[in-house]
Amino acid sequence: QVQLVVSGGGLVQAGGSLRLSCAASRSIFVTNTMAWYRQAPGKQRELVASRTNGGRANYADSVKGRFTISRDNAKNTVYLQMNSLKPEDTSAYYCAAFVGSETYWGQGTQVTVSS
Repeated sequence: QVQLVVSGGGLVQAGGSLRLSCAASRSIFVTNTMAWYRQAPGKQRELVASRTNGGRANYADSVKGRFTISRDNAKNTVYLQMNSLKPEDTSAYYCAAFVGSETYWGQGTQVTVSS
């Protein structure tokens, strides 16, 4: 079992920045990939960014160049640095950890970007 606690959401003006954190209850070194997803009302959950244990990062086209996913295995934490935020980034953001065939989810944190 891996429990994930997400923090860092909030309200920000367009062009601003936020950093989301996802703290795991056990070593995330055992995970293959950790990722951030988002889901806006009435829309499907979409992958925002992922990062493998080997360091390979993958981003949705809509956030490339603006968002950065990083992980600190010593702190069992994964981060999502979001810069140049746009109103269309407004969503609930979720952290996910992939351990073998299991997927664990953190609670959502709301990010609201005002124009």
